[in-house]
Amino acid sequence: MAPKTPKGQTRRQVFRFMRDRIAEGLPPTVREVQEAFAFKSVQTAREHLENLVREGKLVKQGGISRGYSLPEEIELMPQMPVPLLGSVQAGQLTEAIEDPAGYIGVQQSRRPQEELFALKVRGYSMMNAGILPGDIVIVRRQETANAGDIVVAMVDGDATVKRFKLVKGRPELHPENDEFEPIIPNGDLSLLGRVIEVRRYLDTMVVS
Repeated sequence: MAPKTPKGQTRRQVFRFMRDRIAEGLPPTVREVQEAFAFKSVQTAREHLENLVREGKLVKQGGISRGYSLPEEIELMPQMPVPLLGSVQAGQLTEAIEDPAGYIGVQQSRRPQEELFALKVRGYSMMNAGILPGDIVIVRRQETANAGDIVVAMVDGDATVKRFKLVKGRPELHPENDEFEPIIPNGDLSLLGRVIEVRRYLDTMVVS
């Protein structure tokens, strides 16, 4: 059985999605929100948006499909460019960052000492954690993780997104999809970072 999404997490993700798209000048429609989060019905997306309006986090102008905006008191933080790595080849991560596929804007409210990078997700191994093919994961670079963290790790020269677990004291990488098997490294496990944000776009123009 897929783990339940913690209470309020989906709405926070919807708000971040709306905030980022509004900041780009592309406020989504209700149906686009439904498609972005794979909700079964448009009504589910509409309820999340209506609740955000009631909470004062969004403003809705009636009669306009793209009529959502942010209240004046919610200030958009300046954004910093984070390198988007289409894939990470064998070798040092810094070498991959020197030649990124593009950049993703991330709000500068993050601690300035954090080093971030982004990866485009391929495959369905993390679908039960709400991470789907084509999603962009924002990753904080770090070499350690706590059990239960979703991490990006280097395995056989490729970067993979999995949940980090300790089984009898041994590190393992677990998918969030019963059709996939856990990855049990034979040697040292190289952690590249911890996933701190997931983004979903309705088109392919996500880099600058």
